[in-house]
Amino acid sequence: MEIAHQVSSCLNPEDFREIYEGHGHNPRIFLPVYVLSSDSIYFTDAEGNVGGIAGIQEDGCIWMLCTPVIYNNTTLFVRQAKKWLDSRPQKILWNYMDKRNKTHAKLLRFLGFTFLRELPVGPNNLPFIEFVRCVPPS
Repeated sequence: MEIAHQVSSCLNPEDFREIYEGHGHNPRIFLPVYVLSSDSIYFTDAEGNVGGIAGIQEDGCIWMLCTPVIYNNTTLFVRQAKKWLDSRPQKILWNYMDKRNKTHAKLLRFLGFTFLRELPVGPNNLPFIEFVRCVPPS
């Protein structure tokens, strides 16, 4: 919970905007609730500074919120995210992302997610993009 509070107090502007404007939630309340309802993990840089927190809910809904620390060593952060994602047992992961969040779009593409459709989300009906990652049966 300490990490959730830490991340929620220093979110990237795009992530803050996605939660606050897109969903109408206060990140300081939203993030701890999501951590409690998800199997979550946090990512750090080499010095131990928290770059982001992510989780997967029982239904396969995946989420991630980041701090500016991710820009200190983007390669390390992306490798950590990919390693975690590849270790997951879920065959289908999904969610919606704010269309304006270019950082997450780039990361999701790299991690193998497919963008499906654009739709209005939240109290402001902002354009969000539905995404999914399907792992074929082995």
